[in-house]
Amino acid sequence: MTSEHQDIRKDHIYNMFWIIGCFALVASAVGRRENLGDSENVVMVHGGGDALSVWPWQVSIQTSNGVHFCGGTLINENWILTAAHCPVQARHHNVVLGEHSRNSDDNAVQIRKIAKVVVHPRFNKKIFNNDVALLRLSSPAQITSRVSPVRLVSSTTNIPSGTLCVTTGWGRTETGHPRILQEATLPIVSTAGCRLYWGLTRWITDSMICAGGSGSSSCQGDSGGPLLCDSNGVWYQVGIVSWGTLDCSVNAPGVYSRVSLLRQWIDTVSSN
Repeated sequence: MTSEHQDIRKDHIYNMFWIIGCFALVASAVGRRENLGDSENVVMVHGGGDALSVWPWQVSIQTSNGVHFCGGTLINENWILTAAHCPVQARHHNVVLGEHSRNSDDNAVQIRKIAKVVVHPRFNKKIFNNDVALLRLSSPAQITSRVSPVRLVSSTTNIPSGTLCVTTGWGRTETGHPRILQEATLPIVSTAGCRLYWGLTRWITDSMICAGGSGSSSCQGDSGGPLLCDSNGVWYQVGIVSWGTLDCSVNAPGVYSRVSLLRQWIDTVSSN
């Protein structure tokens, strides 16, 4: 790639970051999910559709008047894992757990205020490196079949490229922002392949993992939500929705915060 082409690609990257504002795109405990049966499919801009199962760790982060702006996952009864770039404010925003259809009167839904926001101390706002934050709930979540923690991938786990994984959220689709939780299947992309696509090695760091580029993608409103891979029937969170193209191109690999590289920090903070 020539220097001129690199400059063009660099400008292209700046213009295609998901805009922070995140209006950004899966059972009981221990990584299993509850089937909801058939439901009408909604085609998403990122190539997925309505989630046909409960993903009991998925949460919606909302304003005080119920506007969804980011996703997240329950990792224990007191803590939510999300992205650092999500503009979450303690005591001003809420976490909604156990929700499948937004703004429904489902009795399984739990709403908690946010007591504390802890952003990774080395979060880089320019390139979204270490894009991870933890939210402490004002009161513990009640663990049920519809609300339970996700399992986090271990710090030593390496996910091979080509592995099919799943991302979920209420992010933007080709028809707007969905009411029903969406899910999309997408393959893990190698770090080398991801760096080749984005053009500049320094944009894709070791704390990032890439997925997609083959018909599905996360999108605005999905930020902070999970990238999950199945291992022997148990789902493990391997990534956190971080950034991608502004138009949510299904031909471009999306970038997720790599949970394995951030696991030590997550464990240290969430143990308090």
